[in-house]
Formats: sequence, C-alpha cells, structure tokens
Amino acid sequence: MTDDAADATRPEAAAAVDRVRERAAEFAPALGATWTDDEPWRFLTDLTAIGSRMAGSEGERRAAGLVVNAFERAGLADVRTEPFDLPAWERGSASLDVTVSGRDGEPSTRSFEALALPYSPSGSVSGELVDVGYGTPAEIDERDVEGRIAVASTTTPSGGRFVHRMEKFGYAIDSGAVGFVFVNHLDGQLPPTGSLTFGEEAEAVAVGVSKETGAWLREYAVGGANAPVGDGDGVARAELSVEASTTPGESRNVLGSAGPDTDERVLLLAHYDAHDIAEGALDNGCGIATVATAADILADADLPVGVDVVAVGAEEVGLLGAEHLADRLDLDRVKGVVNVDGAGRFRDLVALAHASTAAASVAEAVSTATRQPIEVDAQPHPFSDQWPFVRRGVPALQLHSDSGDRGRGWGHTHADTRDKVDDRNVREHAMLIALLVAEFAAPERDLPRLDRDELAAAFREADFETGMRAADLWPADWD
Repeated sequence: MTDDAADATRPEAAAAVDRVRERAAEFAPALGATWTDDEPWRFLTDLTAIGSRMAGSEGERRAAGLVVNAFERAGLADVRTEPFDLPAWERGSASLDVTVSGRDGEPSTRSFEALALPYSPSGSVSGELVDVGYGTPAEIDERDVEGRIAVASTTTPSGGRFVHRMEKFGYAIDSGAVGFVFVNHLDGQLPPTGSLTFGEEAEAVAVGVSKETGAWLREYAVGGANAPVGDGDGVARAELSVEASTTPGESRNVLGSAGPDTDERVLLLAHYDAHDIAEGALDNGCGIATVATAADILADADLPVGVDVVAVGAEEVGLLGAEHLADRLDLDRVKGVVNVDGAGRFRDLVALAHASTAAASVAEAVSTATRQPIEVDAQPHPFSDQWPFVRRGVPALQLHSDSGDRGRGWGHTHADTRDKVDDRNVREHAMLIALLVAEFAAPERDLPRLDRDELAAAFREADFETGMRAADLWPADWD
C-alpha cells in the first residue's frame, strides 16, 4: 500500500470505529443481558449430553432440533431446517499390530489402540512403518514411503503454516504409501480423529493413535531405534485393519433470520455437528452456542441489512452443509460471511480474514472500538465453512480463539468434553460477534469481491497448492 493509500484509509478506519461504538451503545441493553445469561451454558449442556453428533447420525438430527429451539428462543424469524444428502460414514473397529524380532530372533507381536479416521474404507494392509515426521510434503519426499505405512504427527513445525491432516494423508498416499497412521502430539493416551477427504470414501485405510503409541511406532519404523538393520524377515512389520461403512444418509442445515427483508444479506454461520468419539464441546459446541447467543442480540437490533443465521451440518466430513448452502443461495446477494468455528473456546478472539483486507478491517475496527484484543490474520485456508464462499469470491471472516498452543488441543479426541468450556468466553465472544456482524451489515462498509487470480496467488504464496492438490481441493478454474 502506498503512503497516499494508507492516508486515505485512516478516515475510513476512524469512521468505522465510531460506527462500532455507536452500535455498541445501541446494543447496550442486550449486551448487558448477555453478560449474565445462563442460556449459552444450558444450550451447550443439552447439546453435549446427546453424545455423538456425527454427520448423518441420529445424534446430529437431535442436535438440529436443539438448534431450532435455540434459534426460536433467540427470536429469529422463519426458523426452519433444510435437509441434504451425504455419504454417511460409520466407524467400526480398527487394529494395528506390529511384529518385531526379539533378541533371540523370535518374532513377537504388539497390538496398539487405534481409531479409524472418517472416510477410511474397510480393509487391511501390511508393510513396514515409515516415520515421515510432521508429514509435510517435503518430509514425505525425503523418505521412501512406497509400499509402506506412513506415520505422521498431528502438528507441524513452528515458523510456517499449519499443514492439515488431509494434505498429509493425500500426499503420502499419492507418494506410494499403502496406509496412514496419524499420531497425536499431545500427552494423555488420546488417539485423534478427523476426516481424510471431503465427502467421499478415501483411497487407503488410515487410523489415529496416541502420542504414547506413536513413540513406539517410530522406534519400530524403518531406521528407528528398535527396528533391526537389514531387509526381509528381520524388519518390523505392521498390519493395519479398519472396519467401516459409507452409505447414503441425510444431514440438515438450520436457518433463521434477523433484521429487515433486504436483497443484500450477511451470513452468520457455525457448524453444530461433531465427531462421534466425544461430546464435541469445544469443536464446535462453543461455536454454535456463540452464534445462538449472538443471534439473541441481533434479533431485536435495528439492522440496515438482513442477517441470515445458519447452523450447518456435516462440517467435519467435508463442509457439506456449507457447500449445500452456497450452492442454493444467490451469492451475488451475500455481502459477506462470518463463520464461527473455534470462537468461544479460549480467552482471546482470532479473526481469520481469508485474503480480504476489507474483512480484516472489520475485525480491527471492532477490536479498537471495544478495547478487546482480536488478533487478525489475513492468510486463507480451505478447511472450514467459509471455504465454499471464499473460493467463489465472497469476503469472509472465520472467528477462532487462541489457546496459546499449536494445533487442535483437546479437539478431535475423547477429551473434547464440556468440562473444558468456560462459558464466559462464549458470552463475551457472542457480544463481539454481534458487533462484527453489524459492521459487516453497515451501508458504509464496502466489502469488495475477492478476485480469483489474486485469491489463487494468496494460496500459492501461503504454500497451499501442493497440499491442496494432494487433498483434491485445488479448484480446477485456478489453473
């Protein structure tokens, strides 16, 4: 940005801060009521008491009913559900057995706890384990993974972007691996879960294992401390088996609206589904509770533009609810998208602007006006519900929160439970999100469409192209 351009934006930024302050004064009664409201905790309690909210399951259907009730209590208009079809994956058993030679040369077999990763097919593979470290493409290229079972960490090195599980799996399989083992980087005997693909059965079997199991597997891997030197019968061998099914199923989005019936709309989204191995309190129980609470503030507000509030299903298996929504809507009418995936979990809000400087400036204005810290990150990624809109040029914010640690923490493990939640974060983030949405809706707020070529360049600059191609996520019209 030139100095002249920077000077030109300063009055606009100051005007935005003033707008937010005025809006906060208008919202003051609702914001004050939210400060002590027990509804977010009660809703989160009801949601997590269901158990599994896996996409396409009976638990997800029951959760949609709870969201309908929450939206109606919030005062949203025209609350309804919209079903859509999906390939519903159901977890069966998984096993991981490693056979090694003892000091006397006799083989012995160890069995380790493993969880099938969603959209893993049923099947069994055998081969040597190969440690690919963090599982980045560069590390996989350095190892000979052909015919072997790749072992990769859930985290990635500091100093670069976070590399998603789907990228690691896709690149390892494309490089010749016959199976994939995803190792948690956190203590506690917590095997992780997470989908391998977006909405279709994967090409190879894959499981998650705990950090403690991973330590053993790396020793047994090719070149590891316990793996004998040489070829043939002396090398540790692993057998990986998964039982699972993928059948036609149904999920649903829950929709409601606030504000006037205008042609131009702002979308406020959060997914309400969760993986089947835990309560899904953090991911994304906090997110949907935050949206329902923000909806209660927005429902009685004098908004210049209508706001559509949507709880989307089947995010964890491929953003399928958001894809259905994006396909159904006239996106020319959508001014912007606010996706709440990760907010409400931890103390400080993070706003991911996905290559939109205008969206980033919304978060900056709200942070300045409220004196609340909001970390703004412009880097895009394709792994949450803003992606179906961003890739079509719609500006978006994804609202997250910062734990201070790298990675998902308790998310996608058995430990994602309600006791980890501090509902003060849910309530405070809901207040900030209501102000963010109101600023998105402001007539003075210009939110230019994202240019396709510039967006593709931003993803390339962030080093996403190789991993997205491996995960079959790189849009064909970006070539």
